[in-house]
Amino acid sequence: MGILQEFKEFAVKGNFVDLAVAVVLGAASGKVVTAIVEKIIMPPVGIALGQVNFSDLKIVLKPGSLGADGKELVKEVAIGYGATIQALVDFVIVAFIIFLIVKAMNKFKKATPPPEPSAQEKLLMEIRDALKAAK
Repeated sequence: MGILQEFKEFAVKGNFVDLAVAVVLGAASGKVVTAIVEKIIMPPVGIALGQVNFSDLKIVLKPGSLGADGKELVKEVAIGYGATIQALVDFVIVAFIIFLIVKAMNKFKKATPPPEPSAQEKLLMEIRDALKAAK
C-alpha cells in the first residue's frame, strides 16, 4: 500500500476528523475564555487583592533606565508572573468547560446492548447445557 493511500485512510478516519474539529473549536473557545478571564473575572479579583492588575505583576530582576530625552536606554528585565497566573486561570476554566462537555456527551451516549447470539451459537449453548445436565 502506498504512502498516499495510507494517509488517505488515516485522514478520513472518524477520530482524525473529530480531533480536527476539536482543535478548531478549542482555539475559538480559548479566545472567548481568555476574554472572560481578562475582562470579567480578573478585575474583581484584582480589586479584592488591593487594586492589582494581574497582567502587571512582576519581579524586576534588573530595572531599565531612561535617557535625558525620556527614551528607554536599557530595557527592564523582569519575571512577569501575573501573566502566568492569568494563563493558569484560563487553563482551569477551559479544562472545566471541556470536562462538563465530555460529561454531558457521555450521559447522552447510549450503551449498545450486546448483539443477539446467532442461531449456531444458540444451538451450541443448548448442547453445552444438555451435556452439563447429563452429568
